[in-house]
Amino acid sequence: MKSLADRPVDPAVGVPVAHEHAALHVTGTALYTDDLLVRSQDVLHAWPVQAPHAHALVTALDPAPALRVPGVVRVLTAEDVPGVNDAGTKHDEPLFPREVMFHGHAVCWVLGESLEAARLGAEAVEVAYEPLPALVTLAEAVEAGSFQGMAPTVRRGDAEAALAAAAHRFEGEFSFGGQEHFYLETHASLATVDEGGQVFVQCSTQHPTETQEIVAHVLGLHSHEVTVQCLRMGGGFGGKEMQPHGWAAVAALGAVLTGRPVRVRLTRTQDITLSGKRHPYHARWEAAFDDGGRLQALRATVTSDGGWSLDLSEPVLARTLCHIDNAYWIPNVEVHGRIARTHKTSQTAFRGFGGPQGMLIIEDVLGRCAPLLGLDPAELRQRNFYAPGQTTPYGQPVRHAERLRAVWQQVLDRADVDRRRAGIDAFNAAHPDTRRALAVTPVKFGISFNFTAFNQAGALVHVYKDGSVLINHGGTEMGQGLHTKMRQVAATALGVPLEVVRLAPTRTDKVPNTSATAASSGADLNGGAVKNACEQIRDRLAEVAARKLNIHPDDVRFAGGTVTGIGFHDAGIPFADLVRDAYFQRVSLWAAGYYRTEGLHWDSSRMQGEPFKYFSYGASVSEVEVDGFTGAYRVLRTDIVHDVGDSLSPLIDVGQIEGGFVQGLGWLTLEDLRWDESDGPARGRLTTQAASTYKLPSFSEMPEEFHVHLFERATESGVVYGSKAVGEPPLMLAFSVREALREAVASFGPAGRSVDLASPATPEAVFWAVQAARAGAEAGTPAPARVATV
Repeated sequence: MKSLADRPVDPAVGVPVAHEHAALHVTGTALYTDDLLVRSQDVLHAWPVQAPHAHALVTALDPAPALRVPGVVRVLTAEDVPGVNDAGTKHDEPLFPREVMFHGHAVCWVLGESLEAARLGAEAVEVAYEPLPALVTLAEAVEAGSFQGMAPTVRRGDAEAALAAAAHRFEGEFSFGGQEHFYLETHASLATVDEGGQVFVQCSTQHPTETQEIVAHVLGLHSHEVTVQCLRMGGGFGGKEMQPHGWAAVAALGAVLTGRPVRVRLTRTQDITLSGKRHPYHARWEAAFDDGGRLQALRATVTSDGGWSLDLSEPVLARTLCHIDNAYWIPNVEVHGRIARTHKTSQTAFRGFGGPQGMLIIEDVLGRCAPLLGLDPAELRQRNFYAPGQTTPYGQPVRHAERLRAVWQQVLDRADVDRRRAGIDAFNAAHPDTRRALAVTPVKFGISFNFTAFNQAGALVHVYKDGSVLINHGGTEMGQGLHTKMRQVAATALGVPLEVVRLAPTRTDKVPNTSATAASSGADLNGGAVKNACEQIRDRLAEVAARKLNIHPDDVRFAGGTVTGIGFHDAGIPFADLVRDAYFQRVSLWAAGYYRTEGLHWDSSRMQGEPFKYFSYGASVSEVEVDGFTGAYRVLRTDIVHDVGDSLSPLIDVGQIEGGFVQGLGWLTLEDLRWDESDGPARGRLTTQAASTYKLPSFSEMPEEFHVHLFERATESGVVYGSKAVGEPPLMLAFSVREALREAVASFGPAGRSVDLASPATPEAVFWAVQAARAGAEAGTPAPARVATV
């Protein structure tokens, strides 16, 4: 493979083009998985029977009453499974459970001629339960010693000694909530079986290969007997990485048993009550600083709420520990992680994959400690930035650490921070009951899968005799613009106009053994594979062109749909003509491409190695206004400078930065998951089951002024066309809003006080923090950070 980062003259990458399906999306003509059922006849619809207990044994299950409901065809139970009754990869997720592990757990599924028949049939199924004690809160699980999976530790230096010797020592606790994915398209699968017994599943999944594997082991089949296709998704955000497999297996099982197509499409309430969310966390920490405000040590115990099964909780926690440093050099670190097991939905991947939780902890520590150190929070952050030559606590060199300061200074300049701070001071002096504040926060986010084997990808590229190009790759499109970028990569590598390149849906029988489209690595991995396949074809075509032009193949150039040689200004071969000539010379015009990320190593047992190909950097400035009477607030302005390397598609990348920021804003300030913690019959029930009770960010929460700038001169070597990932890192840019709220709250009270701000920082939480600040006390529970005398 030629250099990944080098770009030819006039490439198709780097050009701002619209999302390839944007017009289809906004006109409603884009097809999603559930739209495909109209193309099938005699489709059966599936409806779950959900348990009304958070924890219980299923003592009896009688499907007979359901079968007497008109239109009900079959009830699927554990006895129907010909293979393994498990929907996960850890063998701890029974597809049809005998023990209910969360409120709403599906114990069986009813198939009906219509959705209404299936629903009425589900109501008729008779299930007897023996309720058992349930652990609903993370605190209850910790007290009961209910843990699961690995308990990793990241360690460097001697945190105990550094804490004991430090000039300033603080400690505190911090609990923060999860987040519902709330993708526009709920989970959906449509399964059919052909005359040869081949199972075909159309599924809204970020990981078609794993969906294929789970369906196969539930059915007792080999992977080559199951094909999974993902046309497109109406959002995923990590919620469709592991979670779709079981529902796809239900559809496939129903199709095999009945011989008819089976559709599973969750309602919004079913989706929210059945599917996992971002992991809530609790952290207990100690931090030490010298007299200059430089971090000397961090010791912490971090506990995630994994829900009832492991799912992806172990790698999520590992990434939390790998990102608890964020952008800061901490010479002495000792961070212990553990996963609590509770009777709730199995929490799963969510944009950032544990990284946001780790970074939020250190940002909260700095935000709480800055006033106690007598420092401006932005100054405290800047003093602790990584410098070139330093390494992370897990041993990875921080390459291009100088970009942190460059990005930081650029966002300060672009946001005109010094002038605006003076204006904020004047506003606050004149408004005792309304305060404004501005905060700046950085982002350093590692790119690659923690699980090294996932850092590989494949692609299949066809060039037809008329010069048109069709590409397949292993990545899935969930609205993030991956397919648009892959078309640009292929057009650049082959030197053809973008309009001659078409992309086919992701299918496991075209590109096998794919990795999930996750970890922000979709463009890196699949772009490398697409480029590799195109270069194989281009090299073959160069041989044909070289003979026609009487030059060496290395001197052939492909650009703009024309093939020429170095220094040729008056002669060239149209790409389509060259392709046709190659066909008649029996030259292969298709290729399977492959890419594996080089330079990665990770020892999960020791939490040491270099798990990331590179780090993405960013910084944001946000200004807020807080009403002291109600806690209501507005985000007045946000400025972002973000490092995406040499952008593959600038319009797509700016959109991803904006969307990621707003989703992070929702997690940190609005989205408040609540479970019934009472001892009544509804214990463990998720009470925020719809948009009416679960607050999502909308236009009214957007910054009133919003500026996004892509960091220039940022080529990343060893990555496709010098680009960097953009999916996850921007979410953490929203920390600036939370920290601005903290500073606005602090301005209602005496200087030098630490503000403990709940997360999410809802208007209610901000109100109580303002009340505490006005009373001259440090806000909230648990106990705020305090100085330990040395």
